[in-house]
Amino acid sequence: MKKSIIVSFEGIDGCGKTTLAKKFYNYLKSQNLSVVILHEPGGTLIGEKIRKLLLSKNLYITKFCELFLYLASRVQLVEEKIKKNLEEYKIIILDRYIDSTYAYQGYGRGIPINFIEEIHKIVIGKKLFPDITFLIDEKPENLIEILKKKGKDRIEKESIDFQKKVRNGYLQLAKKNKKIKVIKRQGEEETFSEVLKIWEQFLNENRRNKELIDKIKEKK
Repeated sequence: MKKSIIVSFEGIDGCGKTTLAKKFYNYLKSQNLSVVILHEPGGTLIGEKIRKLLLSKNLYITKFCELFLYLASRVQLVEEKIKKNLEEYKIIILDRYIDSTYAYQGYGRGIPINFIEEIHKIVIGKKLFPDITFLIDEKPENLIEILKKKGKDRIEKESIDFQKKVRNGYLQLAKKNKKIKVIKRQGEEETFSEVLKIWEQFLNENRRNKELIDKIKEKK
């Protein structure tokens, strides 16, 4: 039996997923659970160097170069951080993970999804796929002002049409994968309440989830 629960937060740029991931981390800590939070791209020394390249405003990066840079960062994170924590009783929170690549490089850039899936099967393995994903959903046109305020990186500078493709990609993924839970973006507290509601439903889905939570509490 797996010793950890992998939770990912996904959504288009500006949707608030990073804030919600941090709030969820703090909530789990308050419940006396052993938890770690990681982000993509990055999370390791090599990953952070790759992150700077990927998000640099002034670089032209081809779509396949972009894909393999994201995958390189992910593989390093898996080997250095995720696998290590997977062997302990922990909850692993990821601010972006595998579904970001399907949405952005697959649906957004037009790289075949099955190609990306095959790479993930080889270099990641299904054991490391998320147990539950919170997809924070919002129309791109409603996030323009938020992105203006924070200062756009290379990906955030993409057109509304690109962000629409990415959002549609996420929603298509959610239709195919019941582990992806779509949450309509509201105010921060309302959205977070929905995250907690769905989390409780996830824990009550089967005995394995409840037993694992008990183990995580015991090992803290």
